[in-house]
Amino acid sequence: MNQLKLCESEYRFAAIVWQNEPLGSGELVTLCEQQLGWKKSTTYTVLKKLCERRILKNENALVTALVPQAQVQKFESEQLINRTFGGSLPGFITAFMNDKKLSRQEAEQLKKLIDSYKEE
Repeated sequence: MNQLKLCESEYRFAAIVWQNEPLGSGELVTLCEQQLGWKKSTTYTVLKKLCERRILKNENALVTALVPQAQVQKFESEQLINRTFGGSLPGFITAFMNDKKLSRQEAEQLKKLIDSYKEE
């Protein structure tokens, strides 16, 4: 499962694929040059790495994701909460909300979300 741990540049690269898939490898090179300032060789090096880790697939010069963005986000979020807050979601929310205020609508949305995950 540690294969889902992406460094910042890998995540930004994968996000380009997630947002545009399926895309040709040439198009990916162009997008990475425009959005990340990368050279062709850098794009192909990172693509090869993420393909070896089975996060992306490059078949017949067509790049697609094997792992959805939501799965990587879930993994990264759980890692952060476990490492920083000992797995405590309330601890994370308390730290995150420290000096922020929610609108009534946002508070209601969060209440509904929490209620939908309650154990019966």
